Amino acid sequence: MNKWISFLCAFAGILFLSSCKKYLNMDHFFKDRLNTDTLFTKKDYSDQWLASTYSHLRNENADVASKGFTPFNFISDDMFFGDRDDKYRRYKNGEYDETWDQGSWSSCYQGIRKASIFIHNIDKNREMTPEEILQKKAEARFLRAYYYWLLLRKYGPVPLVADEGIDYTTEYQNLAQPRNSYDECVDFITKELAIAAKDLPLQHTNREAARPTRGAALAARAKVYLYGASPLFNGNTEMADLVDNTGRKLITQTYDEVKWAKAAAAAKDVIDMNVYKLFTAPFNAQDQSATQPRTIIPPFNALYSEKAFPLGWKDIDPFQSYSQLFNGALAYTANPEIIFSRVTEQSSEGVAQMVLHQVPYSLKGWNTHGITQKQADIYYMNDGANVPVNPRVTGFTVNNTSHKPLPAKVSLQYANREPRFYASVAYNGSMWEGTSARKVEDRYKQVFYYRGYSDGKQPSSPAFHIRTGLGIKKYYNPFDSFMEGGFVVPKIEPAIRYAEILLIYAEALNELNGSHNIPNYQGTGNITVARNAEEISKYLSQIRIRAGVPDFDAGIYASKENLRKALKRERQIELFAEGHRYYDLRRWKDAPVEESTQVMGCNMNMTEDQRDLFYIPVAIPSMPTIFVKKMYLWPISHSELRTNRKLTQNPGWTTFN
Repeated sequence: MNKWISFLCAFAGILFLSSCKKYLNMDHFFKDRLNTDTLFTKKDYSDQWLASTYSHLRNENADVASKGFTPFNFISDDMFFGDRDDKYRRYKNGEYDETWDQGSWSSCYQGIRKASIFIHNIDKNREMTPEEILQKKAEARFLRAYYYWLLLRKYGPVPLVADEGIDYTTEYQNLAQPRNSYDECVDFITKELAIAAKDLPLQHTNREAARPTRGAALAARAKVYLYGASPLFNGNTEMADLVDNTGRKLITQTYDEVKWAKAAAAAKDVIDMNVYKLFTAPFNAQDQSATQPRTIIPPFNALYSEKAFPLGWKDIDPFQSYSQLFNGALAYTANPEIIFSRVTEQSSEGVAQMVLHQVPYSLKGWNTHGITQKQADIYYMNDGANVPVNPRVTGFTVNNTSHKPLPAKVSLQYANREPRFYASVAYNGSMWEGTSARKVEDRYKQVFYYRGYSDGKQPSSPAFHIRTGLGIKKYYNPFDSFMEGGFVVPKIEPAIRYAEILLIYAEALNELNGSHNIPNYQGTGNITVARNAEEISKYLSQIRIRAGVPDFDAGIYASKENLRKALKRERQIELFAEGHRYYDLRRWKDAPVEESTQVMGCNMNMTEDQRDLFYIPVAIPSMPTIFVKKMYLWPISHSELRTNRKLTQNPGWTTFN
């Protein structure tokens, strides 16, 4: 084993507590007999090493998965889970501690180390073309940067391992390394992603779909810049106590507008590739099949009803355009909107597992994932108006044609909603198609959550009911069924998609006061960015029109504060259940208010005979709400702090004795 691998292993021991041999974890292939001169000269060995580097993207490092690996997707103010004992309550009460969900720290640093070794040795390969070497080195560079990003998002600033390595002959206790500042982490990650982008391809074949493209690197770069520009990390004096071992503040105390400009320019780099676009399903004038009904046309709007997308919705089906993005109807390479994804390689806690927990108990699902009343009310009406909540709409549908797509016996509170509501929310009385089920009687089941029903509140199985009476339909495909003979359509993880880039661009532009010239990622020219209502509307309107709702009016665009509020709401709707809300509320510093607000839902104690009372929102006592400062960032484990004595804990969390 050469010196370069040895000193990385030495530092690996400091960062994630293990011997070099364990973290190589390649004994089955290399038998500990190959040095880098042999290992990286062979294509098969090099590919195996890179594949091992990729392996750390799974499990706890997923972007979208079930709560076993991505609990952050379920513990904000929009979603919840009811199983897994009392873990949800402990998360929400801030009762988790320094031992919880720490796998990402060691896994990311393992991936970082493997990527660095690959980057510094792959040029020795004698069986790859120069072009192959450049691309694979760029993939490793992307992975290293992305692992740092996952750490930064969760823990805040982390130690950046010296790219040239550390002298392994140094005393072990002197290998300890302090945390870098947040800005230093952003600078390193974004530079690495820009370098990687230059040698990554525009697209991959089906066989290599999970590998990063140029767009993936540039899109991740925009995300990193966005977080760095946000209030939690940009001039936040409330986090002055986040320091390194010498007392140096790790979050800048001075606000810098240029950070927003960099985020906007990075998003524009992606847009200007002209590779991605919002997916739209075609307008259906007639029923195409039982699972492809005729398009429900939005209310007439003089600006949008008679124009083709992206200027209007005349030629698209807004409901299918949103639902098919997530339910497996599209193959990865047929989806023009997905920029980066682990595709279907998502482990046992992947998107399919989310669907299992969303499907009603009576249909052999777990019936445990749901949404809050707040999330249900945040969706617009189908004409773009707000949902009336004071008073709320009363009454019920009498058949399945008067308020499509609602079936009979459904509260009119759920009538005339925007298509994203119907694609995302399992309201009381929803229809679950389950068309892959073998038996006809197991298909097209209308499910109610009233007390006394099998999917309602049950004293004998308190974990397996939707506590708010509002379940989740996102990711569910009409073919999905767990009944006899049924199957679940494979789902694609939406780690980064084009709609998010448009939202990043709009948010960053809105925060600007002046005009800024920012170098493009290639360094060959500048991108000029400034707050321009017409420019913001050009891209933001596409998301809303795709959803069948009008663009915001001029009054919203004229006010930075009003548009900021509207953009936050748009992210909450458009990116629902994609792992964003938890981190959005923290980077905006909105979590102390939004996550402390009482969780409301339907009155699950009501039977069908008391259905009018079922829909009067009540506080859900089993769903606590609290937010304290320490919950902004995840705690670092005591074991890491003991091993690396220069590592400091996040504010509010304990250190070892």
